[in-house]
Amino acid sequence: MSPERERGLAMMTEVYGFEMTDGPGDYFAETADHLFGRVWSRPGLSHRDRRLLLLGALTAQGNTDIADIQVGAALGNGELTPEELEEIVLFLCYYAGWPNGTKLGNVVGPHVARARKAARRAEAGNDGRD
Repeated sequence: MSPERERGLAMMTEVYGFEMTDGPGDYFAETADHLFGRVWSRPGLSHRDRRLLLLGALTAQGNTDIADIQVGAALGNGELTPEELEEIVLFLCYYAGWPNGTKLGNVVGPHVARARKAARRAEAGNDGRD
């Protein structure tokens, strides 16, 4: 495996929060080597910054189905809180249009609900309650 591919896969793992392995074909190669090995690896913006920009762009284009993995990763990596994600949805309703913002809200909602449920369980466990 080339150093470029290794760097790309390592960045994909960091960005998405789960182990990425090499994949077949040119599409995967360009995604791993160029997008993650070069673009996401550049200095100047944090992962959180890039994630915010990506969520805005996906929402503006109406591609909120693709945002699902980004929302999950942002929560899982601690880049965005449930409250911040809800605020992003409201904000983008105004700038990307209500239909697109609402679509993002439909993606964010289940992730936020799961995160809050997990937080309640963790809190209950810390307090000795079930």
